[in-house]
Amino acid sequence: MHILVYGYGNPGRQDDGLGISLVERLEEWTAQSGLEGVTFENNYQLNIEDAEAISDQDLVIFADASEEEIDGFCFSKVDGKGKLSFTTHAASPGYIVKLCNELFQKEPCVFLLHIKGYEWEFKEGISLRALENLDRAFDYLKPILEDPSTVFGSPGHLKSC
Repeated sequence: MHILVYGYGNPGRQDDGLGISLVERLEEWTAQSGLEGVTFENNYQLNIEDAEAISDQDLVIFADASEEEIDGFCFSKVDGKGKLSFTTHAASPGYIVKLCNELFQKEPCVFLLHIKGYEWEFKEGISLRALENLDRAFDYLKPILEDPSTVFGSPGHLKSC
């Protein structure tokens, strides 16, 4: 099983760095626990080149900060119906999945973990309330990474995809 956890956002804008912070925590945790088969990536935003990065994965989890009205965090399935936004430098997870399918004929199982943020000023440091959401999201993902069958039915068959 090949798993990619991809955090994106701008750590120079407070809570916008939640996805990157999550990946940093997970990288440290997997190294300490000896967990194999999980790779990590961070960036300010998703780019069309990321379609290739996900093409050889079985499971992809994108992690990003959210301004949405959610309770701490939300883990949702991503389909290939995303659209490219105003420039090629701002692609949605759905658009990356769509490109992956069109260019490489691959369809990894992809989820988006939205982590609720509150502060968006141009300075570093995640707000205390957002750190609580980050802790909850981290605790939620650990068992999924340890046992991906929580999102896959039997090996290679998805419960929710």
